[in-house]
Amino acid sequence: MAELPEGNAVVYCEGAFNTPNGKTAHGLVRRSRRYRVMSVIDSRHAGGDAGEILDGRKKGIPVVADLGAATAAAAGGALTHFVVGLAPDGGRLPATGRAAVKEAIEAGLNVDSGLHDFISEDAELAELAAGRGVTLRDVRKTPGREHLHAFSGEIEEVESFRIALLGTDSAVGKRTTAWALVDGLEAADYPTELIGTGQTAWLQGAEYCIILDSLINDFVAGELEHAIVRAWREKAPRALVIEGQGSLMNPAYPGGYEILAAGRPDVVVLQHAPARKEYDGFPGYPIEPLKTQIRAIELISSKPVVAITINHENLGAAAVGAAARKIKESTGLPAFDVLLDGPGELVDLLEGYLEG
Repeated sequence: MAELPEGNAVVYCEGAFNTPNGKTAHGLVRRSRRYRVMSVIDSRHAGGDAGEILDGRKKGIPVVADLGAATAAAAGGALTHFVVGLAPDGGRLPATGRAAVKEAIEAGLNVDSGLHDFISEDAELAELAAGRGVTLRDVRKTPGREHLHAFSGEIEEVESFRIALLGTDSAVGKRTTAWALVDGLEAADYPTELIGTGQTAWLQGAEYCIILDSLINDFVAGELEHAIVRAWREKAPRALVIEGQGSLMNPAYPGGYEILAAGRPDVVVLQHAPARKEYDGFPGYPIEPLKTQIRAIELISSKPVVAITINHENLGAAAVGAAARKIKESTGLPAFDVLLDGPGELVDLLEGYLEG
């Protein structure tokens, strides 16, 4: 793995910061091993602190109006990377985003993108990048078949305790909670690695990561197994936290089957947004009840869902506690908001399974 951090980055999130379509930028503000994040571009929030806007806690990462302001804000830390922090439905780069990428190339910045529109295959952008001596990196570009792995069964050799962090919807906070759980387990003296499954985890610097939604279907199970086996052989962690993608019943982004089938988790933690009634971005498609989703997971995997983690969007502080109590009453499972309260109680619960 390349030495991290790679450089100083500005994250482009024009018009989307603090919305579901800015979740890649949110992840990079909350944590990044791959870059030193210097600023976020979104003119709607210019002048604010990215962490304060997102989580109510200052991070010292300014939100700026444009690339010129980002360059000025970097001060002594000259920018090296322009990272596309947008995560729109369908993963397409809007025309305004392409113009911003072109401006970044002209300014001599390397550009990283996790979208489905590959900037490295845009003839004009590629020619401009070659002329400026900068790199265009498309995180979602599918590896060549010669580099892909088929499922082999080697995962049965892995002794790490495996926790799948799934969700009841897409863009519901699975990755954020997964990282928090990794931190909490590490703090409790359980060496832990994240198995990243999306472009944002890769951009954050996850060492063991696949981009599940861009892989050829025949190789999804094998690539997931390979990442888990490699983490076990190289680090022998006590625990592995597997980041979920989409949700089992999401009509646009169904995900989780591969993680349950090929990842062979020991337990599942399920992320849920109690105030969200319809699938993200798809009004008219109601989210199936929490108990139904739990039953589906346990039927597919024959493993228990042991806790619910709460996404507190559109909930006040008092409402989070009420939502946790309601979840406990209806499902019998404890519910935690690790973003508000930290992962300690969830780690205490999982310790019983780790030591059992």
